[in-house]
Amino acid sequence: MSSFTVDARFCGPPGCANGGYLAGLMANHAPGRVRIRLERPIPLAVPLELKAAEGGDLELTHEASRHFAGFTNHPYPGCFVCGTGRARGDGLRIFAGNWGTGNQVAAPWVADATLSDGDGKVRPEFISAALDCPGAFAARDEMGQMLLGEFTAHIDRRVHVDEPCVILGWRIAAKGRKFEVGTALFDQGGELCARARGVWIELRANRPLSSPDAATR
Repeated sequence: MSSFTVDARFCGPPGCANGGYLAGLMANHAPGRVRIRLERPIPLAVPLELKAAEGGDLELTHEASRHFAGFTNHPYPGCFVCGTGRARGDGLRIFAGNWGTGNQVAAPWVADATLSDGDGKVRPEFISAALDCPGAFAARDEMGQMLLGEFTAHIDRRVHVDEPCVILGWRIAAKGRKFEVGTALFDQGGELCARARGVWIELRANRPLSSPDAATR
């Protein structure tokens, strides 16, 4: 474990560390070449601790997944992506739990053979699906009934079946009942394979989601 403080001299945006300086400072504590990912502004003149992750990101995300809010209160347990009521081999079972501080979630994911066309790679629509629900659980502290309003995904590399992956989600902005979020899919080596940006809308209180059939009656 190492600790350091970013002096006010090395600012970027007001009250925050300059990103390039911070990345270089953190890299000084690493034994080899590293890639620094900044997920939130870093404050100035505040003691920070840098911890080495034993066992890698997958171990950390397994621990985060154990704290998945949907285990105790899930508005849609039958959801294909995050539903706790879906069996292995049926749903994706991506249970993104709190990770780090702030509105961030993480989950491990290993795709099975049913998600491939037979070429050993996960089909694009399933990668897009995997980037969906983690954003909802990052949107707010307490999960309520929400629906995806907008979604833009980009796939850099189709991951392979049975390849251990990590999915992250984080909140970008919130205004009223609208929440803008980001999600990303990484392989076991830390390579970014896909990312997405979404807007989730929280349903108004006492207005349960109606089925499509009910809407046409």
